[in-house]
Amino acid sequence: MRIEVDDVTAPLDKRIDFYSASRLTGDATAEDLETIRRHTAVYVYETPVRLWHWVNAAAIIVLCVTGYLIGRPPPSMDIAEATHQFTFGYIRFAHFAAGMIMTVGFFGRIYWAFVGNHHARQMFRLPVWNRHWWREVLFEVRWYAFLEKEPKKYVGHNPLAQIAMFFFMTIGLSFMILTGFALYAEGVGQGSLMDTVFGPVRDLVGNSQALHSIHRLGMWAIVVFIMIHIYAAIREDIMSRQSMVSTMISGHRTFKDDKPD
Repeated sequence: MRIEVDDVTAPLDKRIDFYSASRLTGDATAEDLETIRRHTAVYVYETPVRLWHWVNAAAIIVLCVTGYLIGRPPPSMDIAEATHQFTFGYIRFAHFAAGMIMTVGFFGRIYWAFVGNHHARQMFRLPVWNRHWWREVLFEVRWYAFLEKEPKKYVGHNPLAQIAMFFFMTIGLSFMILTGFALYAEGVGQGSLMDTVFGPVRDLVGNSQALHSIHRLGMWAIVVFIMIHIYAAIREDIMSRQSMVSTMISGHRTFKDDKPD
């Protein structure tokens, strides 16, 4: 609120100048009020999708760290006598537990693709038959290469992000789950239910060592995806015309302007 007293003899209603927006937002201007009145946010990601995103992210971090240590075991003898510590056993347990959490979450995410809104299905299919979609893919490539001056607005994933999510999450997680449980089945024992279901994956690859190798290569591919994903999310939060990081917390996509496209 601002009070101007230019003429003490003037009537009270002429001497007091209230900001018209003060009743709503304190120091907001008329332009701010007009922005508030616009519908500049869309509810995109429902609670199960957001919950899966963060649980899946935590599980992947645990899997990558423990998976790296399984492939390059720590020097146990430097920690304690082998009979007095269970360090590697704890690492393996954390890896198996995180893998099972990720698997249950992934099946839950598949379920929600059927019962959730249409944005929940975007990760599982690519509209490769749509020419307009391919034009937008090329536009996003130019945008990320700093060859476009202004980005486009998207409610869900942009087409390039949709491709990345499909190949690294939908296909990538499926690959890691299959190869991971095939490796786990070896420890459960030949002839077990786990071996009966996932053993053919090992046989298809050829042998256990080859299966270990491609599973580890899959881990590094996901590590690369995580780094690019974090970079792109922060970059778009700053440079694009809509919110990014906060959208996966609140579920609402907030736009920075009211242009239609």
